Amino acid sequence: MSPSTEPKKSLPLHFQILIAMLVGTVIGIAVNPGDIALSNSITASLSRVGDAVELREWDPESDQTVYAETFASAAVFADSYPKLSEALGDSEARDVEVENPRARFTYTMSGVQVTWQRSHDGVPAVSRLSSSTVSGLPVFWQPVAAEHPSGIGGTITTLAKSLGDLFLRLLKMVTVPLILTSLVTGVTGLGSQGRFGRLFGRTIFYYMITSLLAITTGLILVNLIQPGTGAILPGGGKAIEPADLTLVEVLYQQVNRLIPTNPFSSIAGGEFLSIISFAIMLGMFINLVGGNHGRRLAEFFESAFAVMMRMTAWVISLAPIGVAAFMIYATSTQGLSVFQTLAWYMLTVFLALVFHAVVILPVILRVFAKRNPLTFVRNLSPALLTAFSTASSNATLPLTMNCVEKRAGISNQTSSFVLPLGATINMDGTALYEVVAVLFIAQATPGFDLSVAQQITVALTALIASIGAAGIPHAGLVMMAIVLQAVGLPLEAQGIIIAVDRVLDMCRTSVNVWSDSCGCAVVAAANNQPSAAGSTA
Repeated sequence: MSPSTEPKKSLPLHFQILIAMLVGTVIGIAVNPGDIALSNSITASLSRVGDAVELREWDPESDQTVYAETFASAAVFADSYPKLSEALGDSEARDVEVENPRARFTYTMSGVQVTWQRSHDGVPAVSRLSSSTVSGLPVFWQPVAAEHPSGIGGTITTLAKSLGDLFLRLLKMVTVPLILTSLVTGVTGLGSQGRFGRLFGRTIFYYMITSLLAITTGLILVNLIQPGTGAILPGGGKAIEPADLTLVEVLYQQVNRLIPTNPFSSIAGGEFLSIISFAIMLGMFINLVGGNHGRRLAEFFESAFAVMMRMTAWVISLAPIGVAAFMIYATSTQGLSVFQTLAWYMLTVFLALVFHAVVILPVILRVFAKRNPLTFVRNLSPALLTAFSTASSNATLPLTMNCVEKRAGISNQTSSFVLPLGATINMDGTALYEVVAVLFIAQATPGFDLSVAQQITVALTALIASIGAAGIPHAGLVMMAIVLQAVGLPLEAQGIIIAVDRVLDMCRTSVNVWSDSCGCAVVAAANNQPSAAGSTA
C-alpha cells in the first residue's frame, strides 16, 4: 500500500495566533527588568508660591530635581497629601524624606525610560521620565540607569518592537487599497441607490445603538464600583494636551474630511473618512454611468480587489510572528507597580468591556442576525487576537475583512461598507473607556462631584468624541482630553492613566473590532443576504 500523498493540514490560524500570544507573553515576562529598590532616599521639598504649594522631589547629593508638582492652593494640597500638608504647617518651606523608591528602566530604540514609584502618606505614586540617552536623564537617575543596562532583555524588547512595527507596516500597506477596491466593488454590486440607502441607514443605526449601550454599561459600573473614591492621583507623567478646539469644531473637521479636496492626497495620507466617502461616490457614479464604461470600471475594481485580497492573505499568514513580537514588547515594558495604584480603575474598565463583549453584543448577534455567537467568535478569532496585540482597529481591518468574508461567509457587498466605516466611527470600547476614565478622575479629584446631568454630558461627549477617534493606538487619550475639558476636570490627572493605557487599549480595540464584526452580521441579516459559500458559520 503506497503512503498517503495528502498534504498535512496546518494548524488553524487562530490557534497559531493564540500560541504566538502565549509564547510572546512568556518571553516578555522573562525579560521584564522588574523593579529596582533604590538604597538612597529622595527628599521631598515643600514650599509655598503665593497661594500655590509646590512639591519638588530632589536628590540631596546631586541637588538635582527628579520630579515636581504644583497645587493650586493649600487646600487642594491638603486633600491630596494630608500628612505632608501637616508637616508643612504654616512654614514657607519644609523638607521630608521619601524612603526607598522603586524604579525600573525600559530601553527601546528611541532611548531609555525610567518609571518609579514612591510613597506619600502611604499612597503609591507613579512618575515617568524618558530620554534618548542615559546621559540625558536627570543626574540622580544616570548612575542607576548605568548600573542596570539593557542587556539581553533590552535587546529582545527592542528587536520585538522592530519586528512588530514591520508587521504593522505590512498591514497598513494593504489597508488603503483594500478599502478603496472593496468599497467600490461592494457599492457597484448593490446596483440601485435604494439598496445602498438602506445599507447605510441600518449600519449607522447599529453603530449608534451599540455605542450608547457600551457607554451606559460603563456609567453603571463606574458608579457601582466607585474606583476613584479615596484614590489619590499624584502626577504620573505628561498628559495628552488636546488641540485648541471645541467638540463642535472637532465634529466640523470630521464632516469636512468627508469631502476630500484631493482624493489622491487623501489616499496617500491614509485619511479614512475621505477615502470611504470618495469610494462610495465613485461606486455610485459607476452604476449611474453604466454601459460599457461602467462595466469596464466595475470589472477593473473587481480584479484589483481580488489581487488585494490575495496580498492580504499573504500578510495575514505572517500574523503569528507579528503578534508574538507585540506581546513580547507589551509584557516586557509593563511593571507591576503601575497596576497597583490603578487596580480598581483597570478592573472597572475590564469588567465593563467584558460585559459589553460577552453579553450585550452576543445577544444582539443572536436575536437580530440569528447567528451562534460562539461559532461567530471562533470565525473572527484571528482578527480579535490581532486587534488585541496591535491595539489598532485600522491595522487589523484587512484581517477582519478576510475573517468576515472567508470564515463567517458574509458577502463583500456588506463587509466592504460596514467594516471600513466601523473602523472609522464605531468605537464602542473607546467610548466606554472614556466614560469610566473621566468619572474615575472626577471621583479621585478632591471637591469634585459630577451630578447626573454632568454624567450625561460626559456620556454624550464621549459618544461624539469616540466617532472622531482614529483607529490607532492611544487615540482615545487624545479625545479624552476633550471630554475632561467639557466638564472642567484637570488634564494633569490623565497622566497616570497613560501608564496603563496600553493594556486597556488592547482590550478596548478588541471590543471595537468585535462590535464591527457583529454589526456586519446584523446588517447582512437585515438586508436578507445569504451566507457565502464555504462559510464556517
